[in-house]
Amino acid sequence: MVTTGSNMETNLIAEAVKFMALGMGIVFIFLIVMIYALKLQAKIIGKYFPEKSTPVPTKPTRTTGAEKSNETAKIAAVVAAVQHHKNLKG
Repeated sequence: MVTTGSNMETNLIAEAVKFMALGMGIVFIFLIVMIYALKLQAKIIGKYFPEKSTPVPTKPTRTTGAEKSNETAKIAAVVAAVQHHKNLKG
């Protein structure tokens, strides 16, 4: 029995599609299993190592003179950068 070139190519393409579907299916199943394993791990870690809550400060903190000057310097740097960018555009 002699197979023609077209028939052989069809068989190779069909086999390639089968391998592609098998590979993608295995990867999909692996990802699903990994998601559930990570969810289980998060529950276990949350149960045995709970997060420690930090108290929220009730009074607003006051800024010192040094912090105000630092904030002013940041604002000046941003304004200078925007002006420089506008000058480059034309």
